[in-house]
Amino acid sequence: MRGFDDVLVEERLSELAGRLRGPARLKADLLTEARHALLDAAEAYREGGLPAAEAERRAVAEFGSAAQLVPGYQTELAAAALRGLALRALAVALALVAAGDLTWRGSSWSDGPRPPAIYLLLSASLNWIWLAVAGFALASLVLGTRAARRGEIGAPTAARVLGLGLTGALALGSVAGVALFAWSVALWDAALTWPPMIVGAVLVGAAYFSLGRAARSWLATTR
Repeated sequence: MRGFDDVLVEERLSELAGRLRGPARLKADLLTEARHALLDAAEAYREGGLPAAEAERRAVAEFGSAAQLVPGYQTELAAAALRGLALRALAVALALVAAGDLTWRGSSWSDGPRPPAIYLLLSASLNWIWLAVAGFALASLVLGTRAARRGEIGAPTAARVLGLGLTGALALGSVAGVALFAWSVALWDAALTWPPMIVGAVLVGAAYFSLGRAARSWLATTR
């Protein structure tokens, strides 16, 4: 079996590409930077008199094994994925808290009997859940900004805790939101034909889908 010092440039890059998980654009940028660094080192060795293949092997050996390189790259990818998730979550959370009640104003059932107490509790809890989402998202962004200013790749443990908290709060908010919408339709048939409810359901559904993809992308970077 060949050791890592017998690996050529493209083989090392292919190995890294297969092991790294995270935002596609950043991953491509990291691999491009690695390729340039390896090729520059190999070119220097060729100018020093080494054959092309041996020059590549020497450059790859000095650059480091996949086991040495992957943790640093993966931490950077995880930080970027969490930053993207946090930005989306913060935007959605603030929009839902600020505009959530607009779907009800002026509805034909708004002046009717009050809904059950548990329904009102679920509705009030939903705002608190999305405020928690906003808090986790803001904390994740602050952590990432501080790490970037200090020149650090990231703070893996703290970022992981915040990311898991954010993901859990998003899941809870999504389940509670769907439950509240389904309960509203069960209580008031007119809700299915009320334009603000229809528009709101479409926009919220799209937001949930976007957040789900972002959360899945971040979770993939933590494996």
